[in-house]
Amino acid sequence: MEPRTIQSGGKNTTGPVGKGNPWLKGALGEAAMSAARRNTFLGARYKRIVKRRGHRRALVAVARSILVIIWHLINDPDTQFRDLGSDYHQRLIDPGRRTRDLVRRLKTLGHDVTLSPTAA
Repeated sequence: MEPRTIQSGGKNTTGPVGKGNPWLKGALGEAAMSAARRNTFLGARYKRIVKRRGHRRALVAVARSILVIIWHLINDPDTQFRDLGSDYHQRLIDPGRRTRDLVRRLKTLGHDVTLSPTAA
């Protein structure tokens, strides 16, 4: 489930996924399809990737994430799986930085922006 990188000169392009076990690949593909429909970290990962890369590449990315999770669970018997949640990446974003970015984008579109705090 590792996408290949094709290098020629100074140019890097992505290639097809490696061969591997077709039975495992099929099972991981089905698990990825199921995970993509759920409100979990893997579902959010699918939704983030599908916007810019497309359905098939997003499924491969989620399947590879599932494979990495399985490897870690098998490799260390004391490890327990804990879902990070579908809002994991939103919690990482600094609200001040997000506000600055959105204000800057509105200004580039030609709007005057004044911010006032809301009453909580």
